[in-house]
Amino acid sequence: MKLISWNVNGLRACVNKNFMEAFEALDADIFCIQETKLQEGQIDLPLSGYHQYWNYAENKGYSGTAIFTKKEPLSVSYGIGVEEHDHEGRVITLEFEDFYFLTVYTPNSQNELKRLSYRMEWEDAFRTCLLMLDEKKPVIFCGDLNVAHKEIDLKNPKTNRQNAGFTDEEREKMTKLLSSGFIDTFRYFYPDKEQIYSWWSYRFRAREKNAGWRIDYFITSERLKDRLVSAAIHTDIVGSDHCPVELVLK
Repeated sequence: MKLISWNVNGLRACVNKNFMEAFEALDADIFCIQETKLQEGQIDLPLSGYHQYWNYAENKGYSGTAIFTKKEPLSVSYGIGVEEHDHEGRVITLEFEDFYFLTVYTPNSQNELKRLSYRMEWEDAFRTCLLMLDEKKPVIFCGDLNVAHKEIDLKNPKTNRQNAGFTDEEREKMTKLLSSGFIDTFRYFYPDKEQIYSWWSYRFRAREKNAGWRIDYFITSERLKDRLVSAAIHTDIVGSDHCPVELVLK
């Protein structure tokens, strides 16, 4: 079973680049996108053989997530069930027979960390949501988590210390999440692999220089460890400032 996640940074713009070519070439069983930046009715995506589920932000042109799945889920829910966190289209949960599957677009702490306190509240609420699901069935979740967990996960850790996405607070929340019974699947397969990133700034020719960050993840419950086959980051696929990430399970 192949799973793909991609922050497309505006789906309409990405479709005008190479979204459909990448979608078809990757041929995922479940394909997730974040930062769709659109409202219902603003795009018609003809994905034959896939069920489509969308969660739109209330603010136009902002945030938003979607999941395209070949297999129809048992149930679908949107958000995390906490009213203050469910206006920005950030989470979709699909229930299958033997696991829950979520895509998430974690809030960015923003310039001068003006949204860091909100981000901390979000982290706790989202982790609580995951742990509640994990009590019922194993969990797989993916998306742009807007944090580089370790120094190995970004090109310039020293100069980015305490910048959004690499604050001690955000990294500690990731550590707490993983220590709650979850696996960062890329690091499971590649614990020491350097200079593999999933996001590059549009400024300073960052992608050309590979001055990037690994902030897009597939994370699973520990008890799915025996089903993990491979993980990949498709750095060669362009069309966004992020590239797709992949997980294969048996």
